[in-house]
Amino acid sequence: MTKDFGVTTGAATIAGVHAGDGPPLVLLHAGVADHRMWRDQIAAFDSDFHVIAYARREFGQTESPNEPFSQVDDLTAVLGHLGVGPAILVGSSQGGRVAIDFALADPGGVEALVLVSTAISGAPSEPAPPGVEALSEALDRAEEDGDLDRVNTIEAHLWLDGPLCAESRVQGAVRDLFLDMNGVALRKSEIRLERDPPSAMHRLAELSMPALLISGGLDFPYIRSRHAMLERTLPNCRAAEIAGTAHLPNLEQPAQFNAHLREFLREVSA
Repeated sequence: MTKDFGVTTGAATIAGVHAGDGPPLVLLHAGVADHRMWRDQIAAFDSDFHVIAYARREFGQTESPNEPFSQVDDLTAVLGHLGVGPAILVGSSQGGRVAIDFALADPGGVEALVLVSTAISGAPSEPAPPGVEALSEALDRAEEDGDLDRVNTIEAHLWLDGPLCAESRVQGAVRDLFLDMNGVALRKSEIRLERDPPSAMHRLAELSMPALLISGGLDFPYIRSRHAMLERTLPNCRAAEIAGTAHLPNLEQPAQFNAHLREFLREVSA
């Protein structure tokens, strides 16, 4: 049974859910979602793991003022509140950035890493690939106009459908969930006081714990290239690409995603 929890850290109250018993498996959401993106993974793994998912500041039901904070400190507070660790961290996109930063700050607190379409602290910004310039310009105009519904629609095209794919490629309940999660985040007060973590780019080889990299074949080319770099750099990793999916493969193809994750977790447990 899934249970809600709330963690006070600073003046924020971080909202999350947890379920199951066993080794802690912490699911860290993307920057265009909230912890609900992991619904299929919670259901699939709570019989073997203590599965934990929470909404970061600016997302979901988490309440957070504009105060200085650290994502690593917030994750530490969640783990302390639930009394768990070391943990297996599964991070999607910006959630992957948090997982990497936490693992570098507290390597003993991380049993294994799963990085999905991951961001990296200190990674250089990348220009829009050819064919995406018009979408990027439309997004800029929508943001300048304060048209949040249009922003949400364009971001769904970029991050759910894939930047080089047809708009509305992904339909049904998955698209509805994306638009709801991202819509909630777009309407929350922006927080500008996150303390920047040290760059992780030149420390990646220090991540010696077992790692699994999962990417989508339709994602931004620079993210796929980043995963190729990580595969060459991380000393104890394996990689999988899920064809026909973009930035959020666990939402598009949960059965394939869960199969890759289950095999990896079985090896880690062994």
